[in-house]
Amino acid sequence: MTPLAVAAYTVVSALGAGRDATWAALRAQRTGLARQRFESAELDTWLGVVAGLDDTPLAAEFDTFDCRNNRLAERALNCDGFAAAVAASAARHGAHRVGVFLGTSTAGILSTEIAYRQRDAQGALPTGTRYAGTHDTYSVAAYVRAALRLRGPAQVVSTACSSSAKVFATAARMLALGLVDAAVVGGVDSLCLTTLYGFRSLELLASDICRPWDAQRTGLSLGEGAAFALLEREPQGAPLGWLLGTGESSDAHHMSSPHPEGAGAAAAMRGALADAVLAPQAVGYINLHGTGTPNNDAAEDHAVVQVFGPGVACSSTKGHTGHALGAAGAVEAAISLLSLAHGMAPGGLNLCHPDAALHARYLHQNEERPLKVVASNSFGFGGTNACLLFGAAA
Repeated sequence: MTPLAVAAYTVVSALGAGRDATWAALRAQRTGLARQRFESAELDTWLGVVAGLDDTPLAAEFDTFDCRNNRLAERALNCDGFAAAVAASAARHGAHRVGVFLGTSTAGILSTEIAYRQRDAQGALPTGTRYAGTHDTYSVAAYVRAALRLRGPAQVVSTACSSSAKVFATAARMLALGLVDAAVVGGVDSLCLTTLYGFRSLELLASDICRPWDAQRTGLSLGEGAAFALLEREPQGAPLGWLLGTGESSDAHHMSSPHPEGAGAAAAMRGALADAVLAPQAVGYINLHGTGTPNNDAAEDHAVVQVFGPGVACSSTKGHTGHALGAAGAVEAAISLLSLAHGMAPGGLNLCHPDAALHARYLHQNEERPLKVVASNSFGFGGTNACLLFGAAA
């Protein structure tokens, strides 16, 4: 592919709102996870919760979209000058030439869960329940498109935990076809009881804080987040980074378990390298999918060593943010761009007992050095895999 400029980007997670807050937490090796409750969930687990969303409703003109998920999207749109950068791009290209391509998995399911708890004696949902503007997965793209005053194509990808990584590939195709001149890409996913109890039923939710690559890892810690990037073929100013290549695969090995040898993951990584016309040794750091579940980490480790060998630095930042599900790809894309900008590969947190069966060079301390190319992995249920390659701004 022809490299695409990252003209602007922003991120919100349990680490804080915006690039500066996120980077400060990564540099300090500080987690945003805490042992806390969410809504009415009676679960002993660690969560990455974005504070204050319940107190900040959307503006009245967007009342039909008001839910936790779209409030989280709004917070990210208002960080790092992102909305202003999109407005400038729309003024230059035309609002109808800027697309919106977002990923989510649960969207606003929480709003429906709350509505069901408020049914009347006959079982009717409360007046004002708005499925289309909240629960429907497309609602986040509809809201972002409306909030940014855009009129170009809009689409939501919902492929579980690879959702907001795959939209970078979607946008690249739309730009290559000439259907848009710029694209807002990213993802938003907020916590809900369906997710919390669903992962517990799969026995994937850890009671301890998640420990990617640890021999005693027992599962994941859930989080929520939102991240957006503005991609352009011809940026007006100096870009903040480059999207160099994307790789996707679908191995369909199992409904909820990865291929044990990481076949689909390896295919996605090789696809991204081929797309960028880069050799494996060009990559200086890999932001792993790294959920902290025994099978996922083992499969990804096998895939990374297959493609890159055992020497490339890698880590998972889910010990910082929690697993943001459909937003994880976009959140970690933003972290990858921050790593390139600041010349630091972040060390993974909570690693107490390195797993001798895993052979990738996993960082548990920050490693400061110039980075030119960074890879970001995102793998979802059903074998939906994505790998993104980002390049430094200069």
